[in-house]
Amino acid sequence: MYGLGYGMYYDSSWFIFVLPALILGLLAQGKVRSSYNKFSKVNSGTGLTGAQVARRILDRNGLHDVVIEHTPGQLTDHYDPRTRVIRLSNSIYSGSSVASMSVAAHEVGHALQHADGYFPLILRNNLAPIVNFSSRFVWILIVAGFLISPFLIEVGIALFLFVVLFQVITLPVELNASRRALAQLEDGISPAESIRPAKSMLSAAALTYVAATLTAIAELLRLLSIVNRRRD
Repeated sequence: MYGLGYGMYYDSSWFIFVLPALILGLLAQGKVRSSYNKFSKVNSGTGLTGAQVARRILDRNGLHDVVIEHTPGQLTDHYDPRTRVIRLSNSIYSGSSVASMSVAAHEVGHALQHADGYFPLILRNNLAPIVNFSSRFVWILIVAGFLISPFLIEVGIALFLFVVLFQVITLPVELNASRRALAQLEDGISPAESIRPAKSMLSAAALTYVAATLTAIAELLRLLSIVNRRRD
């Protein structure tokens, strides 16, 4: 969806606001892939698969009703708060590496947030339907605004604000889930020598959320810059 905006309005503001954030995003994605490839080859030393790590953390926190399911793909792991299901990808579900342990524990971190009523998670979940709607129409409105009426650009920017807000809220949610994951791993699940690699794995993943947040903010600034130039 962003690509339409980039292709249609590829001007100096793109280089000023968006390009640096996109470069950071590419570097972050490369870091995650590199960390995953590295730590998927390092045994966690727990004697447990990712699914078993997740189940142990859930059970000792009284979340016996949260289900763990296998999902296809790689790094497609997520927690679904609507159904209270943790879905783990192939290698995470059945693997016993540091990467499997770390990612599984991170997704359980979201389940712990949900159980605790962690406000940023609740806010993000409530914003998700609005963001899904906004992301479908924001660039259509902005393009139409350049062709038909500037008012439509302002409507598109207003919708894009929800996308930015969602990304801003997502960052602390993900960081908090990682902190919860590490606290659980340190509490009798992971041997001490595997904690530092787990931190490295989770820190690399966090960079992608930082990059996504900066990219959304940069695109908003770019849109505001374009609108201000048109007014001038």
